[in-house]
Order: sequence, then structure tokens, then C-alpha cells
Amino acid sequence: MPKKGGKHAVSGKEMQVQCKRLKVETACSPSVMNFESPDSLFRSLISPVEHEKFFREYWEQKPLLVRRNDPLLASYYQSLFQLSDLKELCGQGLYYGRDINICRCVNGKKKVLNKEGKVNYMQLKKDFDQKKATIQFHQPQRFKEELWKIQEKLECYFGSLVGSNVYITPQESQGLPPHYDDVEVFILQLEGEKHWRLYKPTVPLAREYNVESEDRIGNPTHEFILKPGDLLYFPRGTIHQADTPLGISYSTHVTISTYQNNSWGDFLLDAIPGLVFDAAKEDVALRTSIPRQLLMQVDIAESTKKLSSLLRRLADRLENTKELRSSDMKKDFIMNRLPPCFGCDSDPLTPGGKLPKIDSKIRLQFRDHAIITVEPDQDNSDEVRRDMVYVYHSLKNRRESHMMGTEDDTASEAGTSQTHGLRFPLSHLDALKQIWSCSTVNVKELNLTSDEEKENLAVSLWTECLIEVI
Repeated sequence: MPKKGGKHAVSGKEMQVQCKRLKVETACSPSVMNFESPDSLFRSLISPVEHEKFFREYWEQKPLLVRRNDPLLASYYQSLFQLSDLKELCGQGLYYGRDINICRCVNGKKKVLNKEGKVNYMQLKKDFDQKKATIQFHQPQRFKEELWKIQEKLECYFGSLVGSNVYITPQESQGLPPHYDDVEVFILQLEGEKHWRLYKPTVPLAREYNVESEDRIGNPTHEFILKPGDLLYFPRGTIHQADTPLGISYSTHVTISTYQNNSWGDFLLDAIPGLVFDAAKEDVALRTSIPRQLLMQVDIAESTKKLSSLLRRLADRLENTKELRSSDMKKDFIMNRLPPCFGCDSDPLTPGGKLPKIDSKIRLQFRDHAIITVEPDQDNSDEVRRDMVYVYHSLKNRRESHMMGTEDDTASEAGTSQTHGLRFPLSHLDALKQIWSCSTVNVKELNLTSDEEKENLAVSLWTECLIEVI
């Protein structure tokens, strides 16, 4: 375990010098979160750093530290989650492993101190005080509405799942050894102070979590202390470790993470099968047989040349048609993301207003929570593949299970986890694109052959609360 003294101990003056290695953006008076839109929320999150500058200079490239000396913002951050919240939350039935981990970094390794079953608050506080254990609280947006609001907007902004964890670490203690993650990380310091060290990635933009030994990672490239209201961002693959300094009773921060398995490589793995299937219907070269005994051969050098040629044909087809369908990634995102945060609104999932008619003007609701895909008919038992249009949405998703992967996987196997949405013939695709691409549209102007089809489409979307009549 890295010592909090010795060669890594730093005085206040030394800390100021070392912090100069990391470009610090200082906010004079940043505003609290702006929830008007996903874009405004993200801009307020990284304020005063400009949105364009962030993606040009930092995103997937290097860490960013935003220091803030604003009591209002520090107070808002503290309201997102506090150590004192745990007592009430434990009374709601939290479980070790699923909801909470208790851990400590010992000799460079993570030591898990979980008990069995339900979390008892008094035992939890005892381990925190006496064993200097870090409390890791999983996916607090399930319980804290303000985090739900933030993460729901960020999922709209990024088009990717956004998870979070709260870490509460007592004085002179460290919860996790040096490691890197497979997600983009935004850290909000909520209570106390945390001493951070960042290191050059051994695997840039890593695709998996991994612990790194101290003797392999070298000296920190950045070293600083986060205080309430401060924000830290670093790309996936960035090696990091953090501890609560002497003199600080405890530290609380929340990590907000995104872009797991959301690379071009992941997108190609999702989209290429459909591209090959469609191309093979038109290109006889893709329908010719592979060489005899190819699957039994050790050396397939000649066949790789042929395969390279076929891949170039696919690339040419893609460039000419500009069609690359992704369905599994889209469905995974829409099925597992947060529902909209409605706040105090009365039942928003009941269709309201007038029923759409042929002479109605309509507009799309919850644009950021609905997607259109074209995929094989899931209800077709015939051998002939028939494409259908599916509209999926996240309006009925369960906030309580957000990012709780193991439970969702179990539910899926049991058939209880499913997508929510509608299914239409392929002939409805253009009309749906009209609705999605226009601010408003007249039902009678939808690209369908009959008034009955136009009205039925509008009513179907209205029933799912996806459109409203204006």
C-alpha cells in the first residue's frame, strides 16, 4: 500500500508546485447545474471550461482539474451525497456487494471487508472508524434524485450509459490501489479533501479495469488535492490512486463515468454482421464457398488475402450506400438507461391532451429517449427474413435497477427484462423519420399511402407518450 508519509508525503508548498503540472481552470463564480437541456447541463458541469475547448484538448487525451472557490457550488455538491445519508439509506435494505463495498488498500492490493447479507449501519460505521475502511456506494442515482437528474441529462448528452459510485474514505486511508478503468471519469468532490496522484497510462483508452503495481507506474504526472466544489476529469486508461490526508476527518466524492464499451471497435462489432448479411444478398462474391478444409487448416495465409479483398468490397459498398445499421448497441443503451426525471409531475406516462386525428399537428416528445432501428422481424417464424421498423424508448425503464448489471442479466434470462416500444412495417420508416427530424409535422403530410395508416401511426406513438398534439 502506498504510504501517506515517506516519499509520497507533500507539504502545502510542495503540493502547490506539483499542481502546476496539471493545467488548472479556476472559476470565479460558476453557477450550479443548468438543467434546461443536456447541452446546458454538461456545460455547467465543466464550467468555466468551454465545451469546445474540453473536447478539443482534454476528452480522451489528458486530465483536467477545475478548481472552484464558490461556497454555493460546494454546498450544492455536498447535497448530492453525504456520509450522514448512509444511516437512512441502510434502513431501506442495502446489501453488501450489491449496494455497498467496504475495502481498504493494503500493501498495494485491494482488501474487501464486506460482511454477509444486509448492511447494518452501526457495523458499517464501526468498520469505517476503526478499520479505516472506504465505503463504496454503488449507483447512488437509484436513491438520490439530484444525481438521477444529472445522469439522465448526461446520458442524453453522450448517448451512452452513465453510472456513478460514491467513495467515502476516512482520514489517513486509501480504499483502492493504483489502477485504471475502462470508462471516462468525472469526479465531483463533495465533502472533505482527497489527495490524488495520476500516472501516464500503460494502456491508452483501456478497454478493461486493471490494477498496476507501484514499481511499474513510475512517478505521478499530476498530484493535487481536491476540495468541495472541485471537478476532476480523466480519460479511460489513466492510472490513479487517492487517499484522505492527515487532518481531514473523511472525504466523500462521486465518480460519474461513461463511454464503457462505446468505441469504434465496439460499433463495428455490432454493425458489421448486418452489413455482411445485406451485402451478401447482392454480391455473389460473398456467397461463394470458402475453400475445402479451410476450417481444418493451420496456415490460412492464402485465405486471408481473399478475406482482405472481401473486406475491401464491403468498405466500398459502405462508402457508396452510407448505410451502417447498429441495433444491439442501440437497444442495450435504450433498455438500460435512466428514464426521464419527471420530478413532481403527475403521472407523465399517461397519454394527455387530444387524440391525434388526420388534421392534427403533432410533435415528438422525449426525443432523447427514443430511437428507431431496422432489424429482422422478431415475431416472424417463417424462414424468410423480413425487416421491420422498431421504435424503442426508455420512458418505462426502472430507475431502481439502473446500471445494476448482474441483476438485469438475471432478469433478462428469466424473461422479465424487456425493451419498451412499437413495431411497424418497413413502409413506415420514412414517416417516422419525418416525425423525428421535424419540430412539428401535420399528420396528413406523413409519407404513407393512406389517411388510415397516417392516423394509426400517430395514435400508436401518442399511446406510448412519444408525441403530443399541438
